[in-house]
Order: sequence, then structure tokens, then C-alpha cells
Amino acid sequence: MGDHSASGIHARPAPVLRQYVDSYVGFDLRGLPAGVHCGQPSRGLTAVISLSDPLAVAPGVDDGSPVTRFGSVAGGLMCRSVAIHHDGRQRGVQIALTPLGARAVYGMPAAELAHRLVPLDELLGALAAELADRLRSATTWAARFTTLDELLLRAVGRGANGDRVHGVRPEVAEAWRRLVAARGRVQVGAVAAELGWSRRHLTERFRGEVGLSPKTCARVLRFEHAHELAAAQDPLPWGDVAAVSGYADQAHLVRDWREFTGRSPTAWRRGEVLLGAG
Repeated sequence: MGDHSASGIHARPAPVLRQYVDSYVGFDLRGLPAGVHCGQPSRGLTAVISLSDPLAVAPGVDDGSPVTRFGSVAGGLMCRSVAIHHDGRQRGVQIALTPLGARAVYGMPAAELAHRLVPLDELLGALAAELADRLRSATTWAARFTTLDELLLRAVGRGANGDRVHGVRPEVAEAWRRLVAARGRVQVGAVAAELGWSRRHLTERFRGEVGLSPKTCARVLRFEHAHELAAAQDPLPWGDVAAVSGYADQAHLVRDWREFTGRSPTAWRRGEVLLGAG
């Protein structure tokens, strides 16, 4: 049903859901020092359902952002990390939706959630409470992932047989696919030209749907690639991380890392207490 790794138990959603949902992760962390986990910007719209105490979440790291408690929380695409404060233990399930999945599952464009954190029940209504109850009463991760498939399929189904997604311009969907396939190493002008649109028109339409411009999404995708490389068990030197993920040089990587996480790469590595747990 998935593999154990540093960040938890990973599973893929049912095939019929995969254009809307990227991944599930179950996590059960205990016996750690209390601290702050940095939920970094990524390609997914993240929702987290706690299986224990409410999640204490702030929309920025080390910047005095107010902390709010959520039993279940959903967010849009972000350009800076969220801080998840924990007391050394935390159990929950994380769902990553695709930007096109926001319409299918939540009934709204991803742009309406960009840079925001909201209670999941504001988006899913009674389905959110049923989801949390069933996830908490399930006794295995396999059962929890099956429950996620079942209830997310129901959420998609109640959108008039998936018609919600027809609001997405095919050019925007294709631009997103190209950005993801290239992990952000792509010229936005070239993508626009291939789609027969001006760069400006693509940027306006894309931002209106996704919430970030294509250029910013490309930066997030490059950062996400670098983050994966840096979080590996045996990470590459920072200069190699920068080169592999498409930065001109290490200084550009450091600049984006500070902007997106509020920390330098080395401070991030020292402070990321959940790394290697699980």
C-alpha cells in the first residue's frame, strides 16, 4: 500500500482520481523534540487531517505569523512555507491535490485558495467531518487510504459528474502539465508560443485559474526538485543540488530557498526536525 520513508507512509490515489489528486501521506510521529515542521511550497494544494490533537499552523516560518488550530486544514498553492508547530508527536493524513483538482474536489478554482489556509469543512461541508471520523476510526493505513479514495470520489461525483473541471481552459491545463513535466526548467514564452497564446495572455489566464503566474510556478517546481534532492538520505552537495534542479548557480538556489522557506539552506537542514523520522 506504499512505502515507509523519512516523511511517512506514501500511497497513490485510485487511478480515476489521479488527475485531481497527486498523493496521500500518512504520518505518525512520536518521541521527537518539540519544534516546528516547515511545510514548504510545492506543486500540490495540501490538505491535512489530524488523527490526534488539532494542528497548530502559521502561514509563515520564523516571521511572527499568528498560529491557528485546525482539526483539518486545506491550503492553496503557496510561495512561502507554512509552519506546523508540534509537541514531538503528531498523527495525520496529508492529501496533495493538483491545481485542476481544486475544481473537481472543492468546486472552486485553485486561485481562490492561493496563499490561504482554511478549515477543510469550509470547502467540503459535512463530507469533511465524515472523512475525519472515518479516518480516525480506521485501524490501518490501507483502510485510511481506501476511505480517502471513496470520499474524494464522492466529492468529485457530486460536482455534476465532474463537469466542474470543464471550467479549466485546455491551454492552462496543458501549460501546467508542461511545467510539471519539465520540473520548472522551461521558458514560459516558449510554452505560450506552442499553445498559440501570447506570454501575457497565458500568464493572465494561468494566474486566474491556479493563483500563481507560470513563472512563479516554475520557480516553485525548481525549488521542490531541489528540496527533494536536499532531503534525501545521502544528499548531494548544495552546488550539485543547484545544478541538477536547474539553477544558474548556488547563489540563485540560496535566494529562492530563503524566499520560500524563510531560512538559508543550511539553517533549514539544521532546523528540520522531522527529517529522518518515521
